[in-house]
Amino acid sequence: MATVVLVGTLDTKGEEYAWMRARLREQGCDVLLVDTGVLPPPPSAPTADVTADSVARAAGHDLTRLRTAEDRGAAVTAMAEGVERVVQDLYARGELHAVLAAAGSGGSAIAARAMRALPLGVPKVLVSTMAGGDVSPYVGSSDLTLIYSVVDVAGINSVSSRVLGNATAAAAGMAHHHERALATPEHDERKVVAATMFGVTTPAVDAARARLAELGYEVLVFHATGAGGRAVEKLAADKVLDGVLDLTTTELADELVGGVLSAGPDRLTAAGAAGIPQVVAPGALDMVNFGPRETVPPRFAHRTLLVHNPTVTLMRTTADEMAALGTETGRKLAAATGPTEVFWPLRGVSAIDAPGGPFEDPDADTAGLGALRAALDGTDVPLHEVDAHLNDASFALAAADRLHALITARA
Repeated sequence: MATVVLVGTLDTKGEEYAWMRARLREQGCDVLLVDTGVLPPPPSAPTADVTADSVARAAGHDLTRLRTAEDRGAAVTAMAEGVERVVQDLYARGELHAVLAAAGSGGSAIAARAMRALPLGVPKVLVSTMAGGDVSPYVGSSDLTLIYSVVDVAGINSVSSRVLGNATAAAAGMAHHHERALATPEHDERKVVAATMFGVTTPAVDAARARLAELGYEVLVFHATGAGGRAVEKLAADKVLDGVLDLTTTELADELVGGVLSAGPDRLTAAGAAGIPQVVAPGALDMVNFGPRETVPPRFAHRTLLVHNPTVTLMRTTADEMAALGTETGRKLAAATGPTEVFWPLRGVSAIDAPGGPFEDPDADTAGLGALRAALDGTDVPLHEVDAHLNDASFALAAADRLHALITARA
């Protein structure tokens, strides 16, 4: 029977979780109720299958101490750590086919952390009062489904019953589907490669993708807008990928300078840590991304700016910034445990960093290459300096063919 794991704070949401459990059972699901509440639940609350004490102990915490702690944030973090481990263990034992939660801000943070820790494809449904705003802290790079609660999760009424009813139906359907998928897995013999792309690196990625497809790979293309880079890192960490063609590392520039499309400080680390073959290029390192022109911070008013469209303004990275990016790229790749190589195009790193282009700056690109060369000196990571533009077919095909060789050598 498909099992839905209900994750919630029974000290405040007992009525709602009892109602959702009943609906899930009506739809043919087994239910495991996990209590993440810090305070003792009232007598009317449903009995949890995994108690709050068990959740706290899973992360090495004592629930009694958490209840008396003055720092509520620390208690929420502790319960989030615990439930993350609980759901991972349930999934590993085959006792979880979907996760469902309904919560306010604190409960959403707890449940979302557990959901994000599960592999791609495991159904995750979160009904949250926070779903009407910026949801990136909850979703991260996971395939989590968010449903706005409309009203607060505070009792069963004419509105909440519709929203929570839809959520339980969705979770039940997903759980049944996931259970069947596990029983009859698809057999696609193709190896899977992730490729990173931006508008200004599209010709390169299109050419490389076509070559890899000819060679028998399934190529997953990710838009390097922060979320895309985080998704690649997540899939690499989960070891879903057989290789990474990281032609577009622009998110590193946003992280360094303060643009709006950073993928975080861990970008360009997961494939190396997992030992996955990777070929990396400095695609679009010539730019930092901001929103509309008026949102560019005043401290950058003197910089080379390009209004890409009404909602995106690009800023050219300087020689010092390119040098810092070269050093950072080299440092991260030198730590890789798997086959790793770098391809650097000597004639420009994006469509607008080309002869006569608005971001043409050979000195800045040379500074990036020199710093990268120095960072990789004495390591096992080869650096290929290619006399071509990043978007030239010759460059893209050389990078794709090299990744194929690295993957094949490990087979």
